[in-house]
Amino acid sequence: MIKNLTVTFELKTVISAKEIHSLVSFLKKELSFTIDFLEVLFVDTDKMISYNRKYLAHDYSTDVISLNFSEETFVLGGLIIISIPEAAKNAKIYKEKHRDELCRLVVHGILHLLGYEDGSTKERGIMKNKENYFLSKFSTY
Repeated sequence: MIKNLTVTFELKTVISAKEIHSLVSFLKKELSFTIDFLEVLFVDTDKMISYNRKYLAHDYSTDVISLNFSEETFVLGGLIIISIPEAAKNAKIYKEKHRDELCRLVVHGILHLLGYEDGSTKERGIMKNKENYFLSKFSTY
């Protein structure tokens, strides 16, 4: 278990804290970052809307929010908030397992904390390729 990583579930889901620790540990080795502190929070739709209003001034739900509190690129200090219901919707749309979509959102959140953006079509493509690469490697890890 990574000592500076906290995983919190505000409702029951298909993934465990142990699996999240394993995924983050794998990404830490692959991407050569360290963790000052990192919290991964799994929430319901209402909580996600609340966080989205509070931190981003958006009045809607989303699948993942990454909040970076670190000033160093490869030293993570942040919060990743993941909506369990939004992940379930995404999984259904993209014909993925719910667990796999939750893992994708953790990877996506960490990539954001490392400075990757997804504002343009090109950036989204880069992020998606990195997500696919790390998830395929993690499944054989």
